[in-house]
Amino acid sequence: MNGTEPKITMIDPDQWVDQHGDYLYRFALSQVRDAGTAEELVQETFVAALRSQNNFKGRSSFRTWLIAILKHKIIDFFRKKSREDPRDDTEKYDDSTDRFFDAKGAWKIRPARWNTNPMEAYEQHEFMEVFYRCLSQLPERIAQAFTLREINGLSTEEICKLLNITATNCWVILYRARMSLRRCLELQWLKSN
Repeated sequence: MNGTEPKITMIDPDQWVDQHGDYLYRFALSQVRDAGTAEELVQETFVAALRSQNNFKGRSSFRTWLIAILKHKIIDFFRKKSREDPRDDTEKYDDSTDRFFDAKGAWKIRPARWNTNPMEAYEQHEFMEVFYRCLSQLPERIAQAFTLREINGLSTEEICKLLNITATNCWVILYRARMSLRRCLELQWLKSN
């Protein structure tokens, strides 16, 4: 190499919204569950990208870079929201999962066998619509914790700080989220396929 970095071809900022806006919006909406907030976060993402476009080095796709910015905006949103409204709505949520297990923790009712390749299902638009619909049925705090952990990849410690909860509470919330999502997906997705 001659020591100079290759020139990165940037997409014209006038085309960002057309090429990436819908994707970013759907991603944000799936996590914050409010159309107005999702729009606002996407706008903030584009403004931040415009301000820091010289920092884009081309080590990932441009869309991946935008998603990384959006993820930070979403985490900031959750952080701010938890400071403004620290109440816990998970206690009143009845997930009725006790009926699946006996006193020793063994299955009473075995879950249906999933004959679907998870990667193929993930890529299917219909599956994602059902998944986000199931996610939207969860209480807000439970959905936030699940989204932060499973979609954004945050650690338990980071989630606890953001949502101002204990690690034990976080594990219970994540368990409830997974069980509820599984039940919802079995009813709304797996039985229809």
